[in-house]
Order: sequence, then structure tokens, then C-alpha cells
Amino acid sequence: MATPPQSSGSNLLPSLWDEAHAETLDEAGRLLYRSNLLGADKRITNYGGGNTSAKVVEKDPLTGRDVTVLWVKGSGGDVGTMKRDGFATLYQDRLEALKGLYRGPELEDEMVGYLPHCTFAVNPRAASIDTPLHAYLPYTHVDHMHPDAVIAIAASDNSREMTREIYGDEIGWLPWRRPGFQLGLDLSAFARENRDANGVVLESHGLFTWGETARECYETTLRIINKAIAFLEEKTAGRAPFGGLRQAPLDARARRAVAAQLMPEIRARIGRDERKIGHFDDSEVVLDFVGSHDLGKLAPLGTSCPDHFLRTKIRPLVLPFDAESGGIETVLSGLDEAIAAYRADYTRYYESCRHDDSPAMRDPNPVVYLVPGVGMITFAKDKATARIAGEFYVNAINVMRGAEAIGTYRGLPEQEAFDIEYWLLEEAKLQRMPKPKSLAGRVAFITGGGGGIGRATAERLATDGACVVLADIDAEALDRAKADLAGRYGADMVRTVMLDVTDEAAVAEGFAGMAVEYGGGDILVSNAGISSSAPIETTELSMWNRNIDILATGYFLVSREAFRLFRRQQLGGAVVFIASKNGLAASPGAAAYCTAKAAEIHLARCLALEGAEAGIRVNVVNPDAVLQGSKIWTGEWREQRAAAYNMAPDDLEEHYRKRSMLKRSVLPADVAEAVAFLAGDASAKSTGNIINVDAGNAQSFTR
Repeated sequence: MATPPQSSGSNLLPSLWDEAHAETLDEAGRLLYRSNLLGADKRITNYGGGNTSAKVVEKDPLTGRDVTVLWVKGSGGDVGTMKRDGFATLYQDRLEALKGLYRGPELEDEMVGYLPHCTFAVNPRAASIDTPLHAYLPYTHVDHMHPDAVIAIAASDNSREMTREIYGDEIGWLPWRRPGFQLGLDLSAFARENRDANGVVLESHGLFTWGETARECYETTLRIINKAIAFLEEKTAGRAPFGGLRQAPLDARARRAVAAQLMPEIRARIGRDERKIGHFDDSEVVLDFVGSHDLGKLAPLGTSCPDHFLRTKIRPLVLPFDAESGGIETVLSGLDEAIAAYRADYTRYYESCRHDDSPAMRDPNPVVYLVPGVGMITFAKDKATARIAGEFYVNAINVMRGAEAIGTYRGLPEQEAFDIEYWLLEEAKLQRMPKPKSLAGRVAFITGGGGGIGRATAERLATDGACVVLADIDAEALDRAKADLAGRYGADMVRTVMLDVTDEAAVAEGFAGMAVEYGGGDILVSNAGISSSAPIETTELSMWNRNIDILATGYFLVSREAFRLFRRQQLGGAVVFIASKNGLAASPGAAAYCTAKAAEIHLARCLALEGAEAGIRVNVVNPDAVLQGSKIWTGEWREQRAAAYNMAPDDLEEHYRKRSMLKRSVLPADVAEAVAFLAGDASAKSTGNIINVDAGNAQSFTR
């Protein structure tokens, strides 16, 4: 392990290079190793931003001769998480030959069409527009990163002078130019004319560094970034960022309470054409910015680095929250006007900057919302995109802080920003993106989420793109379910909450938590359950009350909270009750359970009547004898039902299978399939219905 760089700075980047491990890798493997190390720290580069490369000698698969191949991060990848197949591979000699086809900066976009003709070994990974920036540098290993500290220098009004002051002749400087073929030639010319330089700062963009080995390149990149970090720390020491606080932050609980109120209201106004998922960030760096004296000056300037505003739009929307004068009510009363004004300004930006061949205007709604004293809210088509947009804006905040410490921060001019945002090559990349899944942009709250049916339902809805919030009283079951779902679908897709559905305050808090985590909700799957069995003569009042409390009152409480949220959002909603065959067909020795399940079904009918005018659909799934993975069948209920039928507990599943008309066992996945239908658009014209998932039981026919 290399020794970390020594400095008095508190935030310097340590070298994590493990030479013993690196020696076990081939050249491409060391490139991947270096890439993952760099991308793991968001101070070095943002998610999906920057790229790395190496020029590697390979055997040509046709001729068997040694050829030089450029390995470079492919289009749309992320250096921190990519695998070996994330690199595009191209013949270096063919890339050199492209210089003879180049017809000048005004036609440089056509060069991207030639890149597939340079592909080595039929690699399907598309090469990015940054490929020439790596190909024409006369070095084996090249890093292009977006470090906050360096972009702060690149985005200041005295960028060139500051670069010279910090780095001398070691790092050069090039004026702003959109990434592409010409910038690749500019970099190449600089490197050949400045043989002692180890890199270049690109104005308003980022950093290029290079070396002859993977380790040399990696450690040069860290050293150059650390020089910028140390320089900025010295300049900012003892100074309040952004002119100091104008509005102090609320305490953490109050901040979340405001976010829980505000996020569904924003979602109501921006989610009608495309459902949006939200993300909330009240970290210290965000609070310093949103509560600062300079917020009004800096926020309208937008971001500088192209990767930043591609994710965040050209500028954020600042909402006028002030806890001492109106608070959240003032924000809500002016929200329609604020969002309408943002849309109008975005339309002006588009119309004033568009070209004859520009793509059609995209969604004009804000992505980033800044709330003084509270934090930052971001909305996008899915949770990962919303979270990453927030991370990018944090990068932009760090850049603004650094740039203001050494000069004056400058965002990109609107025309330059537009030409990146609506670049035809960027549009082509967007068009190649897979179509969203059927439940993308939707959020499901699932009670009993740790049990068999709850877990199966969560998995089924997540498969269709929904984010899921699992609620249960069993902490261990929740942890297992969360780990499983996060492993399959990603950590962004699942949240959990410990919840007793009979606790009114806890239910309200659970839904507020969903609003903070995802911006709101769209689907309620009410599935919390218990079971009990006893002849009526020996049924205790406590047993009766417990069934009614959980299976009737609990369903009422979560439904009431869901209705309140759905009405605020004005986006409709889907409620699915997991009732039971026993709600329609009586069973011996289970009066409390059957009565409570019947109450569930009738509650659903009532709610279907109340919710229809708001687009809220309420339907019921009636399972029967779902033993696999079920928590209620692992306790005394199994013994009690076996006793009621005068058989051994291990014979129950076979008994239920044979009892069914179809002679098939009912599994959690079968119930989940019915829930997915009722929660999705395939059943958009269905409400007040019951789907029996019981393998056929004539007693429970609904008609």
C-alpha cells in the first residue's frame, strides 16, 4: 500500500493503490482497478462522469500481429462501478486515420459516426464522444476526472491565473470547448508542446492527467487534486461559506417534517405527464448553501461542468421558505406560481437558444429545489436518477464555494449550456435508453412486508420498476427482506419501516417517511395479518379484539393515510387489500378471523366508492391456504387449523391442495401476480373488485 500524501489539509485524498494486487492483473485489469478506485470517491468524480483509458498491446484476432488498442470507458458508464466489459476497445491506428477525415469544428459531430469502424474484437460497448480526448494524447494511461476542487478553479473568473499559481508549468490550461474531436486535437497539441506537463485544467469542465503506468497516472491524479484541495482549504480557512448564514437550519426532525409536507405537493404539480420519484438531502454542505446570504446571487447562475447541468438542468428552483414568516404554508400557497414561472423561464431558454435541428423541448419542470433552512429536494424519473442529481448539485455547491473563495464563480453561458443539453449526440444517447418499466416512477407501501406474501409482492412490483416501502413489526424479517430486494434490484428501490398498523401515530409517521424517501406514494398493499382459531365458546375477547384491531382497524388506518396522501398528490392511486377466502366463506372455529376478513372486504367496497372521483382504485385479493413462506402458518394457527380438520399439521398443505377445485397449491408468488395486475395500468378501469387466488373454492365465488 502506497503512503498517503502528507499535508496539513484535513480532506486530502489518500492513495489506495495496492501494488501486490495490481501485479496480479494484466494491463486492462490495472486500468479497471484504477478506474474503480478513482470513481469510488465523489470528490474525484461524480457518478457517470469522467473517463479513463489505457493504450494496450493486443493480438489482432485476424492477423495475429501485435496492435495497439485504446481501452476507454464506454458511453454511459460509471468509472466507480464499471466492470471490464464497460470499456470500449478501438484500434489506435484507425483512430489516428480519422484525423485525415476531419473537416473542422463545425462538422466535428460527424466523427462520432466513424468510431464504430475502429472497434477492436467486435466489442459491443459503444465508444463515447470523449474517445478522441484520450486517443490523441501521447501517453499510455490517461485520466479525465471532475474533481470539485479543480472545477472550482476551472469555473472561477480568473481560472487561468489560478491554475498557474497552484501548479506552475506542471499543469496546463485550455479554454472552454465542448467535448469532441477538436478538443481531442487541442489536448494532443498541448501535450506535445509541453512535454514536462502532467495534465491540463479544462476551463469550466474538469481535469486531464496522464502517465506511462496505471499507478503513475493514478497517483498523479490524486496529487494534482490534493494540491487544489490544500490551496482551497488555505483560502477558505476561518471564513463562513457563501457570505455566512442568512437563515439557520431547522432541527433535523423539523426539516424532515417540512420535506414530508412539501415533496408530495411538488410531485402533484410535476408528475401528471410522467411520474416522478423524489430525494431529500439535508447534509451540512447543502444547509450551508441554501441558508446563505449568497444563495440568491449564486443559484441563478446554474452549474458549470457539463455533467452537472445534464443531470440538474441549467439552474435550480429556490423556494421561499422562512420558518418565522409563514413557514410551509407560504411555500405551498405560492408553489403553483413558482413552478409555472420556472417552466416559463425554461421555455424562454429553449426558444432563445434552439437551432433549426434541435430536439423538441424536454420536460420543463425543475429537477432541483432549494429550501432555505430545510435542504435540497430533487425529482427525476426514478430514485437513482433523483439521488444522483442531488449528488451532482452537491458537487456544484462545492465548486461554487471554492470558486468564490479565490475569485468569482461563473456558470456556463446559456447558449453553451443549451448546446450541451440539446446536443444531437446526447439526444441519440437518450433515445437508446431502454423504455421505462410499467411501474417506473411509482411507490408502493406494503404492510406485512416481511412475510411471504409481502415479500413476494414487493419483488413482483420491483420487477415492474416500482420503489417499495416494506412495513412490518418483525425487525429481523424486514432486514432479511430488505437485503434480498436491495441485492436484486438495488438499494435505491427499497426502504423499510418498523410499523404496528394499529398505532395511529406510527402509521402517519410511516407514510411521512415514505414521502421524504421517495416524494410520495402511489400504491398501498394492505397485507398485515394474524390468525387465530378457537370454537366460539372458548374465543377470548382479547382474541376477538386483536383480530379486529389488526385486520379491520389496521386496514382502516393505513387506507386513511394513503387516501390523504393520494388526494394531496392528485395523481390517483391503487389500494389492494390482501383479504382471504374466509372473508366470503365461513370456516369452523375461526369466527374472529373470518369476521375481521369480511370487514376488510366491505371496507374495500366503501373505499372504492369514496375514491373513484379522485382516481383512487380499491380492489381485493382473496388468497387461500398460502402456507409457503407465511409467518402466520408457522405458529399455533397451523396447529389449530389441523385440529379443526382432525389431521396432523404436516398434512395441511396436501389437504388444502386436494380440497381445491384445481388441485393446486397456492404460493405467495401467485398472490403477488394478482396484486401486480390490480396495482398497474392493466386494471386502470377496475375498482371494487375481488380476485380469488385459491385454486378454486366454490364457497368463495363472489357471485
